Amino acid sequence: MQIRRVVTGHDQQGKAIVQHDELCTNVISRRDHHQSCVIWSTSQFPIDNQDSTNPLLRDVSALEKTDTVFRIVQYDPGVAPRNHRTETIDYAIVMSGSIQMDLDGTIVDLKQGDVIVQRGTIHNWINNGTTPCIIAFILIAAKPVDLNHKTLHAHG
Repeated sequence: MQIRRVVTGHDQQGKAIVQHDELCTNVISRRDHHQSCVIWSTSQFPIDNQDSTNPLLRDVSALEKTDTVFRIVQYDPGVAPRNHRTETIDYAIVMSGSIQMDLDGTIVDLKQGDVIVQRGTIHNWINNGTTPCIIAFILIAAKPVDLNHKTLHAHG
């Protein structure tokens, strides 16, 4: 994945500047035919735009109640399955390609330009196509779903 990350900020006089302009080097893969990189993350809400902490050094595998994460994911054809649920609301945009979202057996076909609002549901991403699918995700910590006195916690 070649993702350019441009991050803005301010100089000491309050003038808008570019603080980072680079290719993401934090690309990881946790399963076959899958790559992702965290573009930015925060650890408080509301967000402090003056926080100079490097968010690329944070562990964002499990989010705290005030965390946010902006991540780009590439799902190559034949991506290994991973049914999972998060305790987040995820805003997602299919940037290129196509993919299927499996929601407990219900298949939703998605293509470039489609948007998803994932609200703590169990899901899996399936790429049976011939080209990679790239999705931008913005994750914001959320309360776990509680139905009929049963809490649906994150797993997978």
